[in-house]
Amino acid sequence: METYSKEVILAEAEKLADRMVQIEEVARFKQVENRLNQNEKIKKLINNMKALQKQAVNFQAYGKTEALKKVDAQIDDLQAEIDAIPIVEEFKESQMVMNDLLQRISQTITKQVEGNMENILNEN
Repeated sequence: METYSKEVILAEAEKLADRMVQIEEVARFKQVENRLNQNEKIKKLINNMKALQKQAVNFQAYGKTEALKKVDAQIDDLQAEIDAIPIVEEFKESQMVMNDLLQRISQTITKQVEGNMENILNEN
C-alpha cells in the first residue's frame, strides 16, 4: 500500500475544498450568506440582540430576576422577528444542506480510512 505524508494529504484536502466550491449547494450557500450579511435590517436587529444579551448577563449576575425576565422576553421577540425574515429562513435551510453535505463527506472519508486500516491489520 502506498504511503503519503501529512502534507500531501492536507494538500489533497485543499484541492477537494477548491472543487467543493463548484458544487451547486455550496455556491448557493455562499450567495445566501452574502445577501444575509449585506442586509442592514438584519445587522441592526443582531446588534440590538447583542445589547440585550449583555443586559441579560448583567441582570443575571446581579440577581435581578424581574429585569432578566423582561429582557429575555425582548430577546425572544427579537429572535422571532429575525427568524421571520425570508432570507434568514433561506440561510438556515442552505446551512442545513451544507452541514449534511459536509457530514456525508466526513463519513465517507472515515469509512474509507477505517476500511483501509482494517485491511492493513488483516494483512499482518
